[in-house]
Amino acid sequence: MAANGLASRLYNGEAGLNIVGKRKLWFGVAGVLILIAILSFGLRGFSLGIEFAGGNSFQVPASVGTLDDAEREVNSALAAENTGVEVATTQKVGGPGGDSYELRTPQISAEQATAVKAQIAEDLGINVDEISSNQVSEAWGSQVTERAVLGLVIFIALVMVYLILRFEWRMAVAAVASLITNLILTAGIYSLVGFEVTPSTIIGFLTILGFALYDVVVVFDKVQENTRGITANNNQTYGEAANLAVNQSLMRSLNTSVVALLPVGGLLFIGAGLLGAGTLKDLGLVLFVGMAVAFLTSILVATPLLALLKNYDPRIQAHNKRVLARRGALARGEVTPKGAPSPAQADGTDAVPDPDAAALAGAAPKVGARPAGKRPTGARGGRPGGGGNRPGGAKRR
Repeated sequence: MAANGLASRLYNGEAGLNIVGKRKLWFGVAGVLILIAILSFGLRGFSLGIEFAGGNSFQVPASVGTLDDAEREVNSALAAENTGVEVATTQKVGGPGGDSYELRTPQISAEQATAVKAQIAEDLGINVDEISSNQVSEAWGSQVTERAVLGLVIFIALVMVYLILRFEWRMAVAAVASLITNLILTAGIYSLVGFEVTPSTIIGFLTILGFALYDVVVVFDKVQENTRGITANNNQTYGEAANLAVNQSLMRSLNTSVVALLPVGGLLFIGAGLLGAGTLKDLGLVLFVGMAVAFLTSILVATPLLALLKNYDPRIQAHNKRVLARRGALARGEVTPKGAPSPAQADGTDAVPDPDAAALAGAAPKVGARPAGKRPTGARGGRPGGGGNRPGGAKRR
């Protein structure tokens, strides 16, 4: 039963998953999703957090009541001071002094923030010192963005160099294209759903790049193993060998992704959802979405794109033509498959043997056979010269 399981059939190429052969479908789907993401960037934009858009935050002790109670009182204080703004986001945070509620608003003046803080303390019946307020300028978020983009460019450059040295330039191009697709689709989901972009989101984006690169390298390592010396025989095209590598790596990539998504899912759904740890939400969202998309792009984008690029190589083009020509000859009965006897044709003549198969059969020694060449001479290697006589011409008695 285990021998016929999905993992075994995938590794042996018997599962029938023609992933590379359907690359036009995957490229079309990826292209449509990328177009939707880009349109969302232009039409909807991103829901920027206080660190990027600028604003004010007020922290009140959790002992004042529920999060809804705190939000209602802060909104009342903002209206009383004629600020013209309302609470944008709320979350529960922990600290050395105990849990507290953080409520963020669009930017107001320092005088208004002081007045709102005093009004909140009066409404909640607590000391004004128990409430903390902060003002964040959007310039800080701009600096974070610039450094993140610089880090992304350096990362991609180092990835290109590594993959070119480890594999080849076509694999480097395919891997980087997969990484960029992963980033665009993840950012597109953020834009469409309206997830808030915070510094934790930027950190998550840079983190998923490493995970996506690992997935691609695992698949490409198997592709390189399957296609090493592929032009020496006429059994598989490059795309077929790459597709077999994807099938063989699929279960490993799937298991790795599931194992990685389980703790991230716990971080997101349990930490942020059930426990209300809002600071975990931004990081958990981008990691969960990015890792899931990275698995899909490494399988459905990276390897099919690599096969497409390799098909422009004249050496691979000639090899693929030889493979297809040989299959056509086998289908017409013009050549005999490797290892099969030459069947008699209808007119009494024999079918033409496959010269490539014969050459490969003659070049490949049987298991356990001695290497071809002269037999060694000496006491153990065989009889010395002289027709089996001892040296000096004396016959054995």
